[in-house]
Amino acid sequence: MSSTNHDASYQKLLANPPSYEDDHLPSPVAMEFDNPTRWSSGLSNCCSDASLCCITCWCPCITFGRIVEAVDDGKTSCVSAAGLHAILTYATGCGWIYSLTYRSKIRKHYTLGGNAFGDCLAHFCCERCALCQEYRELRQRGVTGETKDGVEVVPVVTNGMIR
Repeated sequence: MSSTNHDASYQKLLANPPSYEDDHLPSPVAMEFDNPTRWSSGLSNCCSDASLCCITCWCPCITFGRIVEAVDDGKTSCVSAAGLHAILTYATGCGWIYSLTYRSKIRKHYTLGGNAFGDCLAHFCCERCALCQEYRELRQRGVTGETKDGVEVVPVVTNGMIR
């Protein structure tokens, strides 16, 4: 008799499987893309963009300069930030400390997951991967002025200069 009740309960479960709404959990797709506290790409996804990976690998100061210019809304020049980073990196080996401050700014501005210790660890151990991740995040959010395909978006001036 218990086997018929047991079979009936399985048939009931199979007829109406639990949904994510029943459990008050978001679907796996929603958790992956709608969670505002996750970075858009992982720290180890450096090679997902080959050109960015190559530039950052051989000259991280260029990628860092682009990040600074995007985060500071153009108030800090890409060239000056890249130059300072290059001097700090190649003269003292401490350029990672300068770039670490911008990772923290990005994380706080976009309420991304992580903490100060994780930021420090990422830049000390794998600065180039961290810079690639930060630039990809800014590009994903449309802050860098280019699309995902690497095509520069030129701003359109509606009320141009009048002579």
